[in-house]
Amino acid sequence: MSEAYELKEDRKFTYADYKEWELKPGERYEIIYGEAYAMSAPNFTHQQIVTMLTGEFYAFLKGKPCRVIAPPFDVRLFYEEDESDDTVVQPDLVVVCDREKLGPEACRGAPDLVVEILSPSNTKTEMNRKFKLYQEAGVREYWVVDPETKSITVHLFQENKIITHTYGSTGTAPVSILPGFEITLDDVFT
Repeated sequence: MSEAYELKEDRKFTYADYKEWELKPGERYEIIYGEAYAMSAPNFTHQQIVTMLTGEFYAFLKGKPCRVIAPPFDVRLFYEEDESDDTVVQPDLVVVCDREKLGPEACRGAPDLVVEILSPSNTKTEMNRKFKLYQEAGVREYWVVDPETKSITVHLFQENKIITHTYGSTGTAPVSILPGFEITLDDVFT
């Protein structure tokens, strides 16, 4: 991040600020409610899972209205046209079914599905923060993939309730927002 945008505890950032940052190659940040968070580079296992899941989603969605997008891709969860929105995240994979949300710079609003893959740098606090954030933004389905335990926890955010399922390393995990689509778990954790 350039010197002009050094992180200060008393400074809250917006998407307009974020766009002006001069980041070094490979440097990535998210902004959550105005606070900037540095992101670590993902490891090989993380990237292998992202690639596999992206391929599976892409194959299923080909010719359908929904789109899968892999990182790096900005998601402006609480989109404001004047760029005053203060939350920009870069999930590991998103599915967007409302094409109007796909702006040239980012997803403008909540994706239908968000996938986050845990890595050693993810903290429990970060995952709890994102769980609440995605729920508040209106994400319909949120997956947390844990390469260490070889499991996927799926949270379905429905009107005033949350349904959670955890799947192990074998069998399949259905994608609720995409009826008829299941991910073969053996493929995810190979």
